[in-house]
Amino acid sequence: MSDLDVQIPTAFDPFAEANAEDSGVASKEYVHVRIQQRNGRKSLTTVQGLKKEFSYNKILKDLKKEFCCNGTVVQDQELGQVIQLQGDQRKNVSNFLVQAGIVKKEHIKIHGF
Repeated sequence: MSDLDVQIPTAFDPFAEANAEDSGVASKEYVHVRIQQRNGRKSLTTVQGLKKEFSYNKILKDLKKEFCCNGTVVQDQELGQVIQLQGDQRKNVSNFLVQAGIVKKEHIKIHGF
């Protein structure tokens, strides 16, 4: 037998990116736009990770006026302030945040279906 350099492949971890975000290092620089299913066809769009220096109520007021939907700002213990909007507004919200100059496009993560 000859000596062969055998390389054993390492296990692929599909959740490595999610675990890196949970460490708190990478998740602070991203704005997460998610959809939550309610009952039937109803859904909520949540926006979290905006900087503290922005006025959440003013952003919410502009979002509600722009997309003709209702919304609220919720105080969460772990996530801080979260904007909730009625309906699936993920694409609309991400485009609005970029056009308003609040967040750069590469710092927005859209989650959901």
